[in-house]
Amino acid sequence: MMTTCLQLFWEFFKTGLFAVGGGMATLPFLQAIGESTGWYTYTDLMNMLAVSESTPGPIGINMATYVGFTAAGIPGAIIATLGEVTPSIIVILIVAAVLHSFRNNPYVDRAFYGLRPASTGLIAAAGLSVVVSNLFFFEGFLSPEIVNWKGWALAVVLWVLTNKVKQTKKLHPILFILASAAAGLGFGM
Repeated sequence: MMTTCLQLFWEFFKTGLFAVGGGMATLPFLQAIGESTGWYTYTDLMNMLAVSESTPGPIGINMATYVGFTAAGIPGAIIATLGEVTPSIIVILIVAAVLHSFRNNPYVDRAFYGLRPASTGLIAAAGLSVVVSNLFFFEGFLSPEIVNWKGWALAVVLWVLTNKVKQTKKLHPILFILASAAAGLGFGM
């Protein structure tokens, strides 16, 4: 148990340190953690993502808590969460201490200029993997059912309701999340 907790802290410390761009940018790291440790499968990761997106709080921290709990119960959840937030706390404390010298530093400006496309790429890769895993079935190339038509139908309906229908565009996202959960229950998705 102690070894697992130390490994959880280290894995999520690295994730918190290098996943620039927010919670979705942690997905490639989480996929690598699952593959290297065997704590969860890719399908488990997608289920964790769905739960983490549906609960209050930052996705990256929710995912760390969920993975930690899966791997080592409540102590694992606490340790993984601490591992995820520790790098941010350290960086914020350092930046706050030397903020005045960062304001007009051209090297810092250039570094952030380079980090923006990197975080965009990580988020896009994570988003694409979520789309593919939820809208297509890849159990085998000879599968008779490759496209998740129910998933596509729900995605299209949600896109139309959130982007094209004036009356529903401004509804709170939680309503769409609840409606999607109900559709999943109703249609066995």
